[in-house]
Amino acid sequence: MNEREWFIMLAEERYKKIVLLVNERGSIRVSELSEIFGVTEETIRRDLGKLEREGKLTRSHGGAVSVETSRSEISYTKREVMNIEEKKNIAVEVISHIHEDDRIFLDASTTAWYVAARLPNMSLTVLTNSMKVALELSEKEKINVICIGGTLTKMSLSFVGPLAEKSIDQYFIDKAFISSKGIDIKRGISDDSELQARLRLKVIELSDQVYYMADYSKFGTRALTKISNIDSIHNIITDKYTDETTIQNLRDKGINVIIAT
Repeated sequence: MNEREWFIMLAEERYKKIVLLVNERGSIRVSELSEIFGVTEETIRRDLGKLEREGKLTRSHGGAVSVETSRSEISYTKREVMNIEEKKNIAVEVISHIHEDDRIFLDASTTAWYVAARLPNMSLTVLTNSMKVALELSEKEKINVICIGGTLTKMSLSFVGPLAEKSIDQYFIDKAFISSKGIDIKRGISDDSELQARLRLKVIELSDQVYYMADYSKFGTRALTKISNIDSIHNIITDKYTDETTIQNLRDKGINVIIAT
Protein backbone atom coordinates (compact mmCIF):
# COMPACT_ATOMS: atom_id res chain seq x y z
CA MET A 1 0.00 0.00 0.00
CA ASN A 2 1.44 3.38 -1.02
CA GLU A 3 1.23 6.57 1.03
CA ARG A 4 -1.73 7.99 -0.91
CA GLU A 5 -3.77 4.81 -0.43
CA TRP A 6 -2.94 4.87 3.29
CA PHE A 7 -4.27 8.41 3.71
CA ILE A 8 -7.43 7.55 1.75
CA MET A 9 -8.04 4.59 4.05
CA LEU A 10 -7.58 6.79 7.15
CA ALA A 11 -10.00 9.38 5.78
CA GLU A 12 -12.64 6.76 4.95
CA GLU A 13 -12.41 5.37 8.46
CA ARG A 14 -12.79 8.90 9.87
CA TYR A 15 -15.89 9.50 7.71
CA LYS A 16 -17.54 6.36 9.10
CA LYS A 17 -16.78 7.32 12.68
CA ILE A 18 -18.02 10.90 12.18
CA VAL A 19 -21.38 9.65 10.88
CA LEU A 20 -21.61 7.20 13.77
CA LEU A 21 -20.93 9.94 16.35
CA VAL A 22 -23.40 12.36 14.79
CA ASN A 23 -26.14 9.72 14.69
CA GLU A 24 -25.47 8.67 18.29
CA ARG A 25 -25.51 12.20 19.72
CA GLY A 26 -27.90 13.91 17.32
CA SER A 27 -25.42 16.75 16.79
CA ILE A 28 -21.75 17.50 17.41
CA ARG A 29 -19.37 20.47 17.14
CA VAL A 30 -16.51 20.86 14.65
CA SER A 31 -14.11 21.65 17.51
CA GLU A 32 -15.04 18.42 19.29
CA LEU A 33 -14.55 16.32 16.15
CA SER A 34 -11.20 18.01 15.56
CA GLU A 35 -10.08 17.05 19.05
CA ILE A 36 -11.37 13.47 18.79
CA PHE A 37 -9.60 12.73 15.48
CA GLY A 38 -6.51 14.86 15.98
CA VAL A 39 -6.95 16.81 12.74
CA THR A 40 -7.55 20.50 12.02
CA GLU A 41 -11.01 22.06 12.11
CA GLU A 42 -10.61 22.88 8.41
CA THR A 43 -10.16 19.17 7.68
CA ILE A 44 -13.30 18.38 9.67
CA ARG A 45 -15.27 21.04 7.76
CA ARG A 46 -14.20 19.45 4.47
CA ASP A 47 -15.22 16.04 5.81
CA LEU A 48 -18.64 17.37 6.83
CA GLY A 49 -19.11 18.97 3.42
CA LYS A 50 -18.40 15.66 1.70
CA LEU A 51 -20.70 13.73 4.04
CA GLU A 52 -23.50 16.27 3.60
CA ARG A 53 -23.27 15.97 -0.20
CA GLU A 54 -23.60 12.22 0.22
CA GLY A 55 -26.71 12.71 2.36
CA LYS A 56 -25.17 11.18 5.48
CA LEU A 57 -25.55 14.22 7.76
CA THR A 58 -26.60 17.88 7.72
CA ARG A 59 -24.18 20.67 8.47
CA SER A 60 -25.11 23.37 10.98
CA HIS A 61 -23.22 26.47 12.06
CA GLY A 62 -20.27 25.15 14.04
CA GLY A 63 -21.03 21.47 13.61
CA ALA A 64 -23.27 18.80 12.15
CA VAL A 65 -26.70 17.32 12.81
CA SER A 66 -27.80 13.78 12.05
CA VAL A 67 -30.06 13.25 9.07
CA GLU A 68 -32.70 11.62 11.32
CA THR A 69 -32.68 14.61 13.68
CA SER A 70 -32.90 17.16 10.88
CA ARG A 71 -35.78 15.48 9.03
CA SER A 72 -38.20 14.34 11.71
CA GLU A 73 -39.49 15.02 15.18
CA ILE A 74 -37.46 12.96 17.63
CA SER A 75 -38.50 11.65 20.99
CA TYR A 76 -38.08 13.61 24.21
CA THR A 77 -35.77 10.97 25.67
CA LYS A 78 -33.38 11.33 22.73
CA ARG A 79 -33.46 15.14 22.86
CA GLU A 80 -32.66 15.05 26.59
CA VAL A 81 -29.12 13.84 25.89
CA MET A 82 -28.33 16.19 22.99
CA ASN A 83 -26.06 19.19 23.74
CA ILE A 84 -26.72 18.89 27.47
CA GLU A 85 -24.13 21.38 28.73
CA GLU A 86 -25.16 24.05 26.23
CA LYS A 87 -28.83 23.67 27.20
CA LYS A 88 -28.04 23.81 30.91
CA ASN A 89 -26.01 27.00 30.44
CA ILE A 90 -28.85 28.54 28.43
CA ALA A 91 -31.31 27.56 31.18
CA VAL A 92 -29.23 29.33 33.83
CA GLU A 93 -29.19 32.49 31.70
CA VAL A 94 -32.94 32.24 31.10
CA ILE A 95 -33.63 32.20 34.84
CA SER A 96 -31.80 35.52 35.25
CA HIS A 97 -34.52 37.09 33.07
CA ILE A 98 -37.41 35.75 35.18
CA HIS A 99 -38.58 37.90 38.10
CA GLU A 100 -41.09 37.75 40.95
CA ASP A 101 -44.72 37.78 39.82
CA ASP A 102 -43.90 37.30 36.14
CA ARG A 103 -46.39 35.40 34.00
CA ILE A 104 -44.29 33.20 31.75
CA PHE A 105 -44.74 30.41 29.21
CA LEU A 106 -42.38 27.44 29.01
CA ASP A 107 -42.81 25.21 25.97
CA ALA A 108 -42.20 21.48 25.54
CA SER A 109 -38.53 21.78 24.62
CA THR A 110 -35.86 20.04 26.68
CA THR A 111 -34.25 23.43 27.37
CA ALA A 112 -37.53 24.57 28.96
CA TRP A 113 -37.42 21.47 31.16
CA TYR A 114 -33.92 22.42 32.31
CA VAL A 115 -35.27 25.89 33.12
CA ALA A 116 -38.11 24.39 35.17
CA ALA A 117 -35.72 22.16 37.08
CA ARG A 118 -33.57 25.14 38.10
CA LEU A 119 -36.29 27.72 38.76
CA PRO A 120 -36.21 28.88 42.38
CA ASN A 121 -39.39 28.53 44.43
CA MET A 122 -40.69 32.07 43.88
CA SER A 123 -43.97 33.88 43.29
CA LEU A 124 -44.56 33.14 39.64
CA THR A 125 -47.21 31.97 37.20
CA VAL A 126 -46.02 29.43 34.66
CA LEU A 127 -48.13 28.35 31.70
CA THR A 128 -46.95 25.28 29.85
CA ASN A 129 -48.10 22.56 27.47
CA SER A 130 -45.36 20.22 28.71
CA MET A 131 -46.01 17.33 31.08
CA LYS A 132 -42.33 17.26 32.05
CA VAL A 133 -42.26 20.97 32.91
CA ALA A 134 -45.50 20.75 34.92
CA LEU A 135 -44.24 17.78 36.92
CA GLU A 136 -40.90 19.49 37.57
CA LEU A 137 -42.66 22.54 39.02
CA SER A 138 -45.31 20.62 40.97
CA GLU A 139 -43.34 20.59 44.24
CA LYS A 140 -42.54 24.33 44.18
CA GLU A 141 -45.52 25.63 46.14
CA LYS A 142 -44.98 29.34 45.38
CA ILE A 143 -45.19 28.76 41.62
CA ASN A 144 -48.68 28.74 40.14
CA VAL A 145 -48.64 26.17 37.33
CA ILE A 146 -51.26 26.25 34.56
CA CYS A 147 -51.03 23.25 32.26
CA ILE A 148 -52.58 23.77 28.84
CA GLY A 149 -54.76 20.84 27.85
CA GLY A 150 -55.24 19.32 24.42
CA THR A 151 -54.13 16.25 22.52
CA LEU A 152 -51.15 14.46 24.03
CA THR A 153 -48.25 13.86 21.67
CA LYS A 154 -46.08 11.02 22.91
CA MET A 155 -42.96 12.15 21.05
CA SER A 156 -42.67 15.37 23.06
CA LEU A 157 -44.86 14.51 26.09
CA SER A 158 -46.86 17.68 25.49
CA PHE A 159 -50.36 18.88 24.64
CA VAL A 160 -51.13 20.38 21.23
CA GLY A 161 -54.06 20.88 18.87
CA PRO A 162 -57.13 23.14 18.68
CA LEU A 163 -58.04 22.73 22.37
CA ALA A 164 -54.51 23.72 23.45
CA GLU A 165 -54.58 26.76 21.16
CA LYS A 166 -58.01 27.78 22.47
CA SER A 167 -56.88 27.35 26.09
CA ILE A 168 -53.76 29.51 25.73
CA ASP A 169 -55.82 32.22 24.04
CA GLN A 170 -57.39 33.09 27.41
CA TYR A 171 -54.13 34.31 28.99
CA PHE A 172 -51.81 37.30 28.92
CA ILE A 173 -48.13 36.34 28.94
CA ASP A 174 -45.31 38.64 30.06
CA LYS A 175 -42.45 36.48 28.78
CA ALA A 176 -42.45 33.42 26.55
CA PHE A 177 -39.45 31.10 26.55
CA ILE A 178 -39.64 28.87 23.50
CA SER A 179 -37.44 26.76 21.28
CA SER A 180 -37.93 24.79 18.07
CA LYS A 181 -36.14 22.58 15.56
CA GLY A 182 -34.39 25.40 13.75
CA ILE A 183 -33.82 29.09 13.18
CA ASP A 184 -32.78 30.73 9.93
CA ILE A 185 -32.27 34.47 9.44
CA LYS A 186 -34.15 34.55 6.12
CA ARG A 187 -36.83 31.91 6.75
CA GLY A 188 -37.47 32.47 10.47
CA ILE A 189 -38.09 29.82 13.11
CA SER A 190 -39.50 26.42 12.20
CA ASP A 191 -40.44 23.01 13.54
CA ASP A 192 -41.15 19.53 12.18
CA SER A 193 -44.48 19.30 13.99
CA GLU A 194 -47.21 21.47 12.49
CA LEU A 195 -49.22 21.29 15.72
CA GLN A 196 -46.26 22.41 17.84
CA ALA A 197 -45.59 25.21 15.35
CA ARG A 198 -49.18 26.48 15.53
CA LEU A 199 -49.17 26.53 19.32
CA ARG A 200 -45.84 28.36 19.47
CA LEU A 201 -47.12 30.95 17.00
CA LYS A 202 -50.16 31.52 19.23
CA VAL A 203 -47.85 31.95 22.24
CA ILE A 204 -45.73 34.47 20.33
CA GLU A 205 -48.82 36.50 19.47
CA LEU A 206 -49.93 36.61 23.13
CA SER A 207 -46.56 37.50 24.69
CA ASP A 208 -45.06 40.89 25.50
CA GLN A 209 -41.52 39.53 25.24
CA VAL A 210 -40.40 36.44 23.32
CA TYR A 211 -37.15 34.70 24.25
CA TYR A 212 -35.95 32.08 21.80
CA MET A 213 -33.66 29.45 23.36
CA ALA A 214 -31.24 27.89 20.86
CA ASP A 215 -27.99 26.00 21.14
CA TYR A 216 -25.52 26.36 18.27
CA SER A 217 -26.89 23.38 16.31
CA LYS A 218 -30.26 25.05 15.59
CA PHE A 219 -28.91 27.96 13.55
CA GLY A 220 -29.22 27.60 9.80
CA THR A 221 -31.69 24.71 10.18
CA ARG A 222 -34.98 24.88 8.27
CA ALA A 223 -37.58 22.42 9.48
CA LEU A 224 -40.78 21.49 7.66
CA THR A 225 -43.26 23.97 9.20
CA LYS A 226 -42.61 27.67 9.59
CA ILE A 227 -43.61 29.18 12.93
CA SER A 228 -42.91 32.86 12.35
CA ASN A 229 -40.52 35.39 10.86
CA ILE A 230 -37.33 36.23 12.69
CA ASP A 231 -38.61 39.70 13.67
CA SER A 232 -41.26 38.14 15.94
CA ILE A 233 -38.47 37.28 18.38
CA HIS A 234 -37.23 39.95 20.78
CA ASN A 235 -34.38 38.01 22.40
CA ILE A 236 -32.27 34.97 21.57
CA ILE A 237 -30.36 33.12 24.28
CA THR A 238 -27.68 30.86 22.87
CA ASP A 239 -24.32 29.31 23.77
CA LYS A 240 -20.72 30.32 23.15
CA TYR A 241 -20.32 27.97 20.18
CA THR A 242 -22.76 29.83 17.95
CA ASP A 243 -21.09 31.38 14.92
CA GLU A 244 -20.09 35.03 15.50
CA THR A 245 -21.21 36.13 12.04
CA THR A 246 -24.66 34.69 12.69
CA ILE A 247 -24.87 36.53 16.01
CA GLN A 248 -23.91 39.84 14.39
CA ASN A 249 -26.43 39.37 11.57
CA LEU A 250 -29.17 38.81 14.13
CA ARG A 251 -28.14 41.89 16.10
CA ASP A 252 -28.16 43.92 12.91
CA LYS A 253 -31.84 43.01 12.60
CA GLY A 254 -32.52 44.47 16.05
CA ILE A 255 -32.66 41.17 17.96
CA ASN A 256 -31.07 41.11 21.40
CA VAL A 257 -28.68 38.13 21.37
CA ILE A 258 -27.50 36.92 24.76
CA ILE A 259 -24.58 34.49 25.08
CA ALA A 260 -24.87 32.02 27.96
CA THR A 261 -21.54 31.10 29.53
